Amino acid sequence: MRGGFRGWAIMAVAVPVAAAGARKLSERMERGKGPTRASGWLRQGADMIRPQQKKRGLFR
Repeated sequence: MRGGFRGWAIMAVAVPVAAAGARKLSERMERGKGPTRASGWLRQGADMIRPQQKKRGLFR
């Protein structure tokens, strides 16, 4: 039981952190040189792992 919970906890933290890291790296690459194939792949991979949810609000 401990191993299952530990694996779940690691995945619950590691996947969002990896997606956020890939997205940040992509943004930094694009800021420096503009959009490149590699930065597009990073962003696409991050979106596949954890898609950005559109913010829904009353006044948006």
